[in-house]
Amino acid sequence: MRRTFKYMIAISAVIICICLVSIWASYFYLETTCFTYTSPKLTEEIKAVILSDLHNHEFGSGNSELISEVKENEPDIIFVLGDMLNDSSEDYHVAVDLTKELSEIAPVYYALGNHEISYMETNGEGVEDSLEAAGAKILELESQDIEVKGQKIRVGGIFDYAFALDADNTVDPEHMVPEVYEFLKGFQETDDFKLMLSHRPDAFIFGDAPKTWDVDLVISGHDHGGQVILPFVGGVFGGDQGWFPEYVYGMHSFEKFDMLITRGLGSNLKVLPRVNNRPEVMVLKLGPEE
Repeated sequence: MRRTFKYMIAISAVIICICLVSIWASYFYLETTCFTYTSPKLTEEIKAVILSDLHNHEFGSGNSELISEVKENEPDIIFVLGDMLNDSSEDYHVAVDLTKELSEIAPVYYALGNHEISYMETNGEGVEDSLEAAGAKILELESQDIEVKGQKIRVGGIFDYAFALDADNTVDPEHMVPEVYEFLKGFQETDDFKLMLSHRPDAFIFGDAPKTWDVDLVISGHDHGGQVILPFVGGVFGGDQGWFPEYVYGMHSFEKFDMLITRGLGSNLKVLPRVNNRPEVMVLKLGPEE
């Protein structure tokens, strides 16, 4: 009996240690992952780095470790998907300082997250001006037609839901926010490769949005990969998707578009700590079909 009790204590201690190490790694041990996406609209490979959900965290002094990781991947373009600060942050210097360093590596396109928007509602619009002064192009209900290595891309950004908040989540223009509907309608009107930065995957996965909006690729973050990742199960919590969500990480296909979701870099600790969920620098190789 005493031996069994000792075994139970030892096993419990090991489990606790494993959990603590997993939590530590989920906040401080950067991981680089690579995804490939092909399109007949592209003829040359473009390498993008995708960053999201830093939540005012720093990897090394001044985010030196994160900047080094991005540099090593030699991106042609950098996409930042928002929540790089917290709505409760004293200021936004971490996000701005990082943006300045990133913009010296490659052009930076930045979509707003809920924490930037909440911060601005409380503290004013200065964060947008500061991020743009640091070198980012902020995209919120806005798009730009750009050329990267000879490849024509329309890149846009949206935080709002791409559907009406009615009973069926329709895309009825009578029910949708007019500015959102007009932006999405206009965004489709090009033969170039269309890439949308949308902080929340939830903005595009519900209702009629997946079968309506003609976007080649949507890139999202927000859900931190499900926050806690259980072996053989996946993420535990996913914002609007609730518990044990389907769309919190990786590549997914819908009727009118594909979606790539990053686990992001941090967490604001309001729901659950990150567990078994290393902070991610995502590399996306966009290229032609073979």
